[in-house]
Amino acid sequence: MFLLDDGWFGNKYPRNSDNAGLGDWKENAKKLPHGLGYLVQEATKTGIKFGIWIEPEMVNPKSELYEKHLNWVIRQPERPEIYYRNQLVLDLTNPEVQDHVFGVVNNLFTKNPELAFIKWDCNAVIYNAYSQYLKDKGIPQSQLYVDYVHGLYKVLERIRTKYPKVPMMLCSGGGGRGDYELLKYFTEFWPSDDTEPIERIFMQWNYSYFFPSIVTDNHVTNWGKQPLKFRIDVASMGKLGFDIVAAKLSLNDQLFAKQAVSNYHAFKEIVWHGDLYRLVNPNEAEIAALMYVDPARSKAIVFNYLVNTRQKITATERPVVLNGLDPQKKYRIKEINLYPGTHSTIDSSMVYSGDFLMKVGINPDVTLERTSVVLEVEEN
Repeated sequence: MFLLDDGWFGNKYPRNSDNAGLGDWKENAKKLPHGLGYLVQEATKTGIKFGIWIEPEMVNPKSELYEKHLNWVIRQPERPEIYYRNQLVLDLTNPEVQDHVFGVVNNLFTKNPELAFIKWDCNAVIYNAYSQYLKDKGIPQSQLYVDYVHGLYKVLERIRTKYPKVPMMLCSGGGGRGDYELLKYFTEFWPSDDTEPIERIFMQWNYSYFFPSIVTDNHVTNWGKQPLKFRIDVASMGKLGFDIVAAKLSLNDQLFAKQAVSNYHAFKEIVWHGDLYRLVNPNEAEIAALMYVDPARSKAIVFNYLVNTRQKITATERPVVLNGLDPQKKYRIKEINLYPGTHSTIDSSMVYSGDFLMKVGINPDVTLERTSVVLEVEEN
């Protein structure tokens, strides 16, 4: 799937930066002279699904929506406007605004039925909280925050009633919308704009106490100094995606990425629906180790990462003790996601009892040369 992110809309006020155009959800005629539908159709022809970024709860003061519907904007009329990311929040307590936000999504799907994904962003909080709609209705302003959220739920209920199966990402920098109630309507959420892979190991570890992997978006980006293998291995513990320019990758990186994606499709159901066991806490050791086991306890995936590179020693001098297996079953262990030209130090011909692996364990041999090791455990 290819996702078209921010910047595709706005004509009177083109969305060339984050200071204009938000709220005017019509394709920019210069950027997309043939319309969004042309891109969707061309992607579909080549077997690629097409997704789109929107932020329908928000508005730039420099927009046609702001000019035409100032009363739809949450702002205190007697005070200077305060902006975050040059934008303001629309008043979802107002049914007209609810209709507008629903219409943004509905129009996209009406015109482009093949549209396969929505990235719903939310990049501002409410400043100078005041609703003209609540004032006109004689409702106390203290109701604004509660009624806003109820208004958002109403919009999402309408969207899900009409489009029940379309995947939608709940996006907000800093994980500001890791929200159980909203996850009734969204298929996944964005934990943070910080995609540096070492930071993500700690972040994903902590998020795992509250949210399952199937709703956690983990993307490979250019943040950090770690090699591509490390970044993909870390991002594979959830909904894997790529925010990189593939054409700029080396040939070996491209080969590895293709193989890693193929491997991911083979084990993702275990990560998404299996049981998670936290084996080695990165806050307490030089490595992190996490393990996902399928319900039948016949197959598992173990992720091992070096998180402390300050000491020039082998990080795993002791085995990592596994968990969640059947003590009576026999298992083979194979290293996957090997980078082109490298060889595993794990003997895949060995057979272990589940009891042995859960009492003694196996050493993944994480070192400064092997900073991420992914192991496939399979019943023999």
